[in-house]
Amino acid sequence: MVEFGKKIWKDGKVVGFDEGGHTSLLTHTLHYGVGAFEGIRAYKRADGATCVFRLTEHVDRLFDSCKLVMIEPRVTRAQVHEGCLDVLRQNELEEGYLRPITIMGEGAMGIHAPDNPIETYVIAWKWGAYLGKEGLEKGIRCKIASYARHHINVGFAKGKLTGQYINSVVAKHEAIASGYDEAILLDVNGYVSEGSGENIFIVKKGRITTPPLSSSILAGITRDTVMTLAREDGTPLQEERITRDELYLADEVFLTGTAAEVTPVREVDGRAVGTGQVGEVTRRLQERYFDVVRGSDTSHPEWLARV
Repeated sequence: MVEFGKKIWKDGKVVGFDEGGHTSLLTHTLHYGVGAFEGIRAYKRADGATCVFRLTEHVDRLFDSCKLVMIEPRVTRAQVHEGCLDVLRQNELEEGYLRPITIMGEGAMGIHAPDNPIETYVIAWKWGAYLGKEGLEKGIRCKIASYARHHINVGFAKGKLTGQYINSVVAKHEAIASGYDEAILLDVNGYVSEGSGENIFIVKKGRITTPPLSSSILAGITRDTVMTLAREDGTPLQEERITRDELYLADEVFLTGTAAEVTPVREVDGRAVGTGQVGEVTRRLQERYFDVVRGSDTSHPEWLARV
């Protein structure tokens, strides 16, 4: 069970979970899936400070997602930004996971409900390694899903939208039921897209490749972080489409995401990735990433919002 904070933020005010953490069965988002959300991490750093990682970028993406489905929060970006910090303070969390979410509330029950209230919340909880501590250290096993990532003319790949995660849920279920840890989805043209909730990278002969933003992928904030760190370290990196066989023949594979952080992949569809051990490039980037978010690396102060 997730240990939720006892206080949440709702439309500009911190309230008790019992008071504000429940919604009606007639909530429009519950029926039709029109809502936007984010996942954000706060870390306790080496100097003892608690900082939220890339908070501004996450809040901006929340509002971008809302724009895609034409819902307008009744609060500002600045209010949501401060709300994330307030929830951590009020719940006395030195580290935690934040879930801002914007939904269409109760009102009209048809598909078109332009006057339903738009409600924005921020919830916080303690959350460790999303794919397991052992997965971070030794790598995970992945299965290519039978479900494809949404076509760019079917869904909004750049939006983190509630209803769009159904195929991620069923892909993950399929992978777990088959004895794997995570699913990898292809796009409708058969190229590698992303995990059920993560971006994907491969390494071949020291060069990193990740699918371009045009490949029906979410514009991951951790993806952008890792790309920035790789370039700073002088590691060759390109954004190009990846075929299934390139994935099978990669020397290294890793997944990135706010929840997954930087998780190595040691096996895909029963085939060992490289030697079956965590590769040198993956480990170096993983160590640098954790030093930036919770260690002593202060090279990107613009990424840290102090609580």
